[in-house]
Amino acid sequence: MKIAALQMVSTTDVAHNLDAAAGLIDQAARAGASLVALPEYFCHLGRRDTDKLAIAEHDGSGAIQQRLSDCARRAGVWLVGGTLPMRTAHAERVRNSCCVYAPDGRRVARYDKIHLFAYDNGQERYDEGRVLEAGDTPVTFEAHGLRTALSVCYDLRFPELYRALCTPPCDLICVPSSFTYTTGQAHWELLLRARAVENQAYVLAPAQGGTHENGRRTWGHSMVVDPWGEVLAVRDEGEGVVLAEIDRARIDAVRRQLPALTHRRTHG
Repeated sequence: MKIAALQMVSTTDVAHNLDAAAGLIDQAARAGASLVALPEYFCHLGRRDTDKLAIAEHDGSGAIQQRLSDCARRAGVWLVGGTLPMRTAHAERVRNSCCVYAPDGRRVARYDKIHLFAYDNGQERYDEGRVLEAGDTPVTFEAHGLRTALSVCYDLRFPELYRALCTPPCDLICVPSSFTYTTGQAHWELLLRARAVENQAYVLAPAQGGTHENGRRTWGHSMVVDPWGEVLAVRDEGEGVVLAEIDRARIDAVRRQLPALTHRRTHG
């Protein structure tokens, strides 16, 4: 089974981004991918954090969600729809939501990013908590017999989330992301490979990768990592499709040869 991470350099124009995403989904499907994933904020990377409020949608309705459903159905793929801003009960807060669609266009899962990024090195400053409301529930779904875990970007730094997601074990972990160039250069591949190795699962990591209209540069390096921590495919920067084969037998072989998941202990 082939899976694909779709790398984008999203703009402030939602319609442009949706068209770009649709093109990449179709490209991945033509290349044989059965499951594809878009990056965090695929639909919009604004000039200010508060720009998310203007394009936020109600759960289950809206142009962004409809386009994702249509794309999954047209391409006949499982689609992990990156993230989009979802309205909450508070007008000045949204959730950063990852919606998953089956090949018939049905939505089968929604995950709201739990860990909110904050960073300040004196030159770059970010605080997602100004606009985002954190989620609180780990989410998995099943596609083609693969138990698949959802996470988003900064979640990658919290291995306890993946232990919760991978109980029972998952076969695939999805990490739609928009890592900054600074943090990505230092930690992106390191963290992805660690999550793959410790959970003995494939990791599918679509990312934003380039310089955006708001001046921000994202790290890119969308990749697929196998359960032994081997990077199977990667794209440094720029829009494109990162395609790799996922093999059930490879998962089973790694877990059989090194049965670490059966050796886990609870530490109180």
